[in-house]
Parts: sequence; structure tokens; C-alpha cells
Amino acid sequence: MNERKPQADASERSFFKMPHTYAIIMGILLIAVILTYTLPAGQFDREKQDGQTVVIDGTYRAVESAPVNFFGLFEAIPKGMEAGAAIIFYIFLVGGVFGIIRQTGAIESGINQLINRFGQKGHIMIPMTMFVFSVAGATIGMAEETIIFVPIGIMLARALGYDAMTGAAIVSLGAAVGFAGGMLNPFTVGVAQSIAEVPLFSGLGYRTAVYLVFLVVTILYVMNYAQKVKKNPEQSLVHDLEKHRKQETTATFSQFSKKHLFVLVVLVGGITLNVIGIFEWGWYLTELTASFLIIGLLAGIVTMGVNRTFESLIDGAKAVTFGALIVGFARAIVVILEDGRVIDTVIYGLSNAVGQLPTSLAVIGMYVVQLITNFFIPSGSGQAATTMPIMAPLADLLGIERQVAVLAFQYGDGLTNMIFPTSAHLMAFLAIAGIPYEKWLRFVWKLFAIWIVLACGALLLAVVLGIQ
Repeated sequence: MNERKPQADASERSFFKMPHTYAIIMGILLIAVILTYTLPAGQFDREKQDGQTVVIDGTYRAVESAPVNFFGLFEAIPKGMEAGAAIIFYIFLVGGVFGIIRQTGAIESGINQLINRFGQKGHIMIPMTMFVFSVAGATIGMAEETIIFVPIGIMLARALGYDAMTGAAIVSLGAAVGFAGGMLNPFTVGVAQSIAEVPLFSGLGYRTAVYLVFLVVTILYVMNYAQKVKKNPEQSLVHDLEKHRKQETTATFSQFSKKHLFVLVVLVGGITLNVIGIFEWGWYLTELTASFLIIGLLAGIVTMGVNRTFESLIDGAKAVTFGALIVGFARAIVVILEDGRVIDTVIYGLSNAVGQLPTSLAVIGMYVVQLITNFFIPSGSGQAATTMPIMAPLADLLGIERQVAVLAFQYGDGLTNMIFPTSAHLMAFLAIAGIPYEKWLRFVWKLFAIWIVLACGALLLAVVLGIQ
């Protein structure tokens, strides 16, 4: 996607250069191979309970060692692709559909229409804009797509007496909170719940309640900063930039039309149908993918014609190649640990390490693992494929609901995208906004600390309530 190009410049200015995400995955694959030689082989018994393949506590036993050789390291990658095929193609096709929706220009024009309508009312602009972007993040996983709105957000913020930091925050943090809330996010919650064998998009009510808390707190945080800057421009963290830079938006949007309205109606109607299908008819990945294809083809063919629709489908699929293929690479880690008969040894060791702790501390430990993992694997779907095959059975052994393990992944993945320099869209929008990373860090670190506290509270409450 064109929006990701600025990251190259941003990373060149950073203090260190992180290895490519796929290089990190390959390193983890090599470590997994080494573990098959160094860890004792062992297995748990498993059985089906309420549609889940669960680990039976107390059944771990030693088995014959089966170390993976050099060729097996690379053989595991296509095996991982095969194991994750349903999720990989789901990501490709849903990404293609959103490529069609983006090409119609309906989302951009619709959001721009709202910004123009409320943009001259400063007290309304911040919560309204952040809410709209958060809904997009929570339902269709909007992340990188928000980058094109950053210059508009900055321009409007400056016109209202705020600064570039405020303009960038109302766009990026709004989408980030929705992405982390992820009630219907197909690329994070959908993938994680599929791997954990949890009913798709279950726990919707609890996720929505937590999302609203995060959203309100984030809106108040941004508004508090904005008001300080308006009262005293010298309070701006980018005051030096404001004095010397006058950034204008180069993004242009077509006028909101009946075709755009049609696309948005089809999209909202389709998402509503998916929710009904999931909870009333037992829909899963296959049915959801088919429904999304109908949404995309109907919206595209009516507004753009057949050829442009399928060209946009391919372009959209290309845009998610990074996240789709990394699922296969990540599943290869599990393949190696399974073939080497040590994955249960890892689970057994982790369960012994935290088994003596209260359940609350155990779930916080799972959350910390997800936070750390996100630094190295910023792809949400990739992180889910890497961690959930271990976290789901670990949750079984610790007496924690798998839904809570998914929540630990969800909050560990989504929130860190706004602070870790390995996040592609973070570095991209900072580059476009002209905001140095260190200044953004000064602005967001307190909010991030609040997010951490709220996430831990949400996880503890989920354990107490037994969210399933």
C-alpha cells in the first residue's frame, strides 16, 4: 500500500534498525528447531469438550524424542501455510473486499463529509472524529488506511487553534482504540478466536463495554492536551514545528454522492448480517468470507463496473499479503514444535512456572507476554498465529477461559501499535505529520500507561466474571 512507503524514511532516522519481521520469524523458527534437540519430548492427552480440543491436566508424559532436521525447518513453512490455509485465504479475500470498498472512495468521502460538517465546532470535532475512526478500527480493522486523513486532521486542528499533535492524535488514536477494542475486527479477534477454537466474535458485549471505556478515556486525554495548547500555544509539544511549518493537506476527496451512500449502506448492512449470521446461524470463516465477497462485489460492480471491481479486489489482497503470509510462517513455529514433540513440554513448563500463582497474576503474565511479542511481531494476525496455539492450552491448564486468553492477546497487540517504533503505520503517519518519534513518545506515554492499567483491570474483571 502506498501509505506504508514513508516508513522507510522514518526508520532511517531512528536510533536502531529492527530486523524485518519475517527475519525475526525465521530466527524464531531456528530457535524452535534447536528446542527440539534440547528439550525433552513430551505430550498431554487431549479431548473434545464443547467443540474445543482441550489439554487434560495431569496427563503429561515423556515420549520418544523426534528432533527436526535442517530440511524440516524449511518444510515446516509450507506445512504452516497448509495448517493456516483457512485463515490465510480469509485474510486475502476480506482484504480484497476492503480494497474494493476503499476504491469506491465511500469511506474517505463519508469521513471527510463528517469532518467538514463538524470541523468548525472545536468542542464537537475531537470526540466526533475519534468516535468515527474508532468504529472503523473496531469493525473493519482500519489502521494504515487512516494515514491519508492525518494531514486533514492537522489542518483542521490548526484552524481551530490546536497543533499538529492534536490533529494527528484525533485520527490515529481514535482508530487505534477501535482496533484494540476489535469487537468485529476480522484480522485480530477473528483470527485469534479461530485458532483458540472460541466461537467467532463471542464476548461481543464485554469487548464493547471495555472499548467504550478506552474510547472515553482517550478522548478526554486528547481534549485535555488540546485545550492546554489552545490556551497557551507554548504548551505544545511541537511548538517549534508550529512556528516554522505550515503543513497543508494534499489529499483530495470526491464529493459525497448517492453512490457513496449506497456503498456505506451495503457495508453496514453486510456487517449487520454477519453479526446475525454468527450468533443466530452459526456462521464461521467460510460463511463470513462468502458474505464479505457479496458485499464487495455488489458495492463495486454497481458503483465502478466489473473490471475496476476485480482490479480493486486484487489490489486489496496484495495490500494484506504481509499479514496473510506471516500467518503461515508463524504457524510453522507450531509445526516444528509439534513435529519435534516439544510443544507440550513448553506448555507444561509454563504451566508449572505460573501454576502456583493466583489466576489474576497468571492472566497478567499472559498479557505481558503479548505486549513483548508485539514489539517483535507487529502484525496482529501474525502475533495471533504465533502465540495463541500456546496460550489457549495454557489457559486450559491454568483454569482460565480461552476467551480471556484472546483478550490478553487483543489488548497486548492493539494498544502497543501506538508506541512501539516497530509499528509500520505509526512510523508512517509520524513521517507524514512531520512529528519526531521522541515528541510523540512524550505525548502518548502517559496515555499508554493508563491503557495498560485499564487493560489489566479489564482482564482481571474478565477472570472474575468468567467471560466466555
